[in-house]
Amino acid sequence: MHASDDFLRECDDSPRLNELARFFMETAAGRSGMPIRPPIADRRLLPDDTLLHQFIDLHVRRQGNFDQHYHASIPYRLEEECRMGHALLRYSQTIPSEMFFYSLGTAEGTMARVVSELSDGKVQSLACSPNEENYKCFMAFGEPLGASFFVGPFHRLTKEHLHSQNRLERFAVGFDVILEDTTFQMYSPNRRDQIGFVKQHLKPNGIFLSVEKFRSNDENAYQSREEQKNLGFKSNYFGTDEIARKTELVLNTMHACEVTLAEMADAVSPHFKHCVVTWNSGNFYGLAASNDAANLGRYLSTMVQPAIPVEYVYEPRPYCDLVSWLQRQQTLVEVA
Repeated sequence: MHASDDFLRECDDSPRLNELARFFMETAAGRSGMPIRPPIADRRLLPDDTLLHQFIDLHVRRQGNFDQHYHASIPYRLEEECRMGHALLRYSQTIPSEMFFYSLGTAEGTMARVVSELSDGKVQSLACSPNEENYKCFMAFGEPLGASFFVGPFHRLTKEHLHSQNRLERFAVGFDVILEDTTFQMYSPNRRDQIGFVKQHLKPNGIFLSVEKFRSNDENAYQSREEQKNLGFKSNYFGTDEIARKTELVLNTMHACEVTLAEMADAVSPHFKHCVVTWNSGNFYGLAASNDAANLGRYLSTMVQPAIPVEYVYEPRPYCDLVSWLQRQQTLVEVA
């Protein structure tokens, strides 16, 4: 896909690169938004698996400033990142050659780096962020084996750019897995074009992963989950004033760029035949999509069970097909 000028302009004019730019810069630099204590993965919620615990141990040592803010902000997102990293490592073992993984807009790209390190470079990973501060955190532990970083927004990483950069040229063959981690919601609600732009980098049988915060047609339900997040989780890491400051500074702006699950399904369907829910935490959901059902099934089979208390999990639950679930809900509405 060659991005249109309108799409590139839309991204350039986005909240992420304009009114929210200072927030991301200062948080990535550790000057604001830091939790009163670093979040620690609750291993009681995860299985006793050697590779998984190796991932957790190295992830703790590689975390940067934004990681701590991010994982202290979303209930059990840190446990989910460990679950996803472990799944990627196991999935890479099913691929005879190198696996190429792109984690876009994920701050200092800790998960991508750790997956590359633990695989001894078999997983060739690329992370990206517009912030130099995130790149500094990424490089704080030296040049990582198999992992690279692109300093820039996701919409400025094109096939032509990959071919023109010696250190990135290996990724021009395409990625086996691409992860969009709460990135699109900082730019606009235009998921169809955002997914289409990213898909240009995905191999034909590749897997597209997405973690996003979703709007709801039921505003009361949405706000109830927000209160659960703030009072039951974030209050362990941030004071009341800091939670209110972020709500005013970031979340209200971001809300305008969120979409509903139904809108996400409509945006995914032109690009992928299959889309499965892999995780839920309040208003946040994880999705996995692909045009290759067997390959998607291989990835899903590598995932251990979600590590999150049941009270944070709502419908649709893992591992249901998103489109089928939405169709069932529509049928129930029509019958009623």
